[in-house]
Amino acid sequence: MKSPISVFAGYGIELEYMIVDRETLSIQPIADRLFDDAGSLHQEHDRIGCSNELVLHQIELKNEHPTADLEALPIWFMEKIQRINSALNAFNARLMPSAMHPWMNPESETRLWPHRQAEIYQAYERIFDCHRHGHANVQSMQVNLPFADETEFARLHEAVRWALPLIPALAASSPYADGQWSGFMDYRLEVYRTHQQRIPSTAGELIPEPIASPEEYRNNILAPMFKEIAPYDPEGVLQHEWLNVRAAVPRFERSAIEIRLADVQECPQADIAIAAAVIALVKHLYDNTGDWPTADTANLFRILKSTMLDAEQAVIADSVYLRRLGYAGERCMARELWQFLIDQPLSSQSLLQPWGPTLQLILKHGTLARRLRHYIGIKVEHKQLEATYRELCDCLNEGRLFLGRGLG
Repeated sequence: MKSPISVFAGYGIELEYMIVDRETLSIQPIADRLFDDAGSLHQEHDRIGCSNELVLHQIELKNEHPTADLEALPIWFMEKIQRINSALNAFNARLMPSAMHPWMNPESETRLWPHRQAEIYQAYERIFDCHRHGHANVQSMQVNLPFADETEFARLHEAVRWALPLIPALAASSPYADGQWSGFMDYRLEVYRTHQQRIPSTAGELIPEPIASPEEYRNNILAPMFKEIAPYDPEGVLQHEWLNVRAAVPRFERSAIEIRLADVQECPQADIAIAAAVIALVKHLYDNTGDWPTADTANLFRILKSTMLDAEQAVIADSVYLRRLGYAGERCMARELWQFLIDQPLSSQSLLQPWGPTLQLILKHGTLARRLRHYIGIKVEHKQLEATYRELCDCLNEGRLFLGRGLG
């Protein structure tokens, strides 16, 4: 095994996309056929790997090795995306970004991955019913933050907990599902937080509980989870750390904490800008522990629920939370808090500086979810929905941000 990487010495980014028909944009469960043409996806010295997901219409891209060079990641991801789209031409298909397909019917359209490790997906289906949005229609951007030892883990885990509620205020991209306005800017998280509710210990309150060490995590989080699912999983197929679906989960097998709250965006430039902002905030909290008490899980979830609903326009009135982030006021919008953070406590961090224009566009015009709703509206017409998501597909293939009506 490789030696663990010290905290903030490198990062792993994972981006999930759906495969859709080039003409109709309906989902196409053909990931296995795409992978059969390995030469079009995998080339020598590739920096970005490609793998299957639970369902046949999704794929995941990720940098093969942790890197501190965030500026290079959009270039690497774009090269892979364009190569995949070229390969998908043979199937009259293409990749679609954003965190949920806006009109997929998961009950009738879900097709599980039937090949290697199919027993895992079959166990998920048997226990949780994967023919639902929370399993079959969710795409995220995941940020992996390394830790080298138990001390770094405990400090990093607590810093991540404080940062989690603010992520949808930058990253929400899932306002539509079932062909209509969902009522949430981040509907992915609403369906995600209950998708394993049959075994409640696997998700908790979504915000992870305060934990002081890896041993405490294994004893207090993982062991009860495995015990609860054991009657449904007597062969232990799912009794691994990846069964844990909290908003941030330790992956002890690779010495990293995986942050799972960010919706995937319209292009890697936006994803990595958001990842940089999240990493900068976590680093600020990690470096400035002070005498702050452990964050209250229920309070953090209340703030998270508000950003799931309203994204950057959510009002935060938790004075303890605001003071922990250095904000002197008693209440503010999440957008104002992010602007304050970027302008002041995070401004000296070099990893954030290349992403200023992209982050300012998001703060000025709103999250991708806000821009989509501004363009499509609440009373949804399928023709407008289809035209807008076709534009998102173009944004992904061309590596540009989405600007809807009146925003250009």
